Amino acid sequence: MLLFDIDGVIRDVGGSYRRAIRETVRHYSGWCPEPQAIDALKSEGIWNNDWEASRELICRRDAALMPPFEELVAVFGGFYFGGDPEGDPTGWRGFIGSEPLLVDGGFFARLQQAAIAWGFVSGAEPPSCRYVLETRLGLAAPPLIAMGDAPDKPDPTGLLRLAARLAGGLGPAAVPVAYLGDTVADVETVQRARAARPDQRLISLAVAPPHLHQPGQEPARAAYEQRLREAGADRVLTHTAQVLEVLLEAIA
Repeated sequence: MLLFDIDGVIRDVGGSYRRAIRETVRHYSGWCPEPQAIDALKSEGIWNNDWEASRELICRRDAALMPPFEELVAVFGGFYFGGDPEGDPTGWRGFIGSEPLLVDGGFFARLQQAAIAWGFVSGAEPPSCRYVLETRLGLAAPPLIAMGDAPDKPDPTGLLRLAARLAGGLGPAAVPVAYLGDTVADVETVQRARAARPDQRLISLAVAPPHLHQPGQEPARAAYEQRLREAGADRVLTHTAQVLEVLLEAIA
């Protein structure tokens, strides 16, 4: 079984969610954090929620600027969705409209042909997840745990819940479960899942986010991948589509 994070794994959010972090921080503090500052924060393993990440960056810049959380969420959503998150996506005018896909619908067809069950465990808002999975990738009712469905990662509740649902239960006789993410929090989620269910084989797969694959980012990417390994990733991939061959090797 293969479960995916969405941001940085299925879609490139460098110009959307991460841009919304930067613009939200700029809105309140006048400071626009560089991508490296966001990477450093994410590497701490506890800032998977981008609203919380934005607030933490503002606080570290100047704690006196700390905005009310609900207000920050609205400002962030204005940048990211540019419209009602629960409304018609054709009316969205925010950064969500500029998210390159990292896989296509055929990728999931190949997983099905290989008899590999799949699903998604993401910290993104449900409308955002449904938009990329259903509208853009054309997946019908994809198995999904999104924001609000379970505690935020690295809490493993969502991962274990979806895995158990797809496998019909967990334990020594269940199929191995692999999770592919792009942050230390994703890797830590698998570590905590192992502690909670030592009787279930769990595999941590990781990939560096797309902006670190750009020319000139080789040293930063190598450092980021090393942090993923140090956090406990069993394998660091070069790109998401590589996961099929890696998983077949891992469970052989």
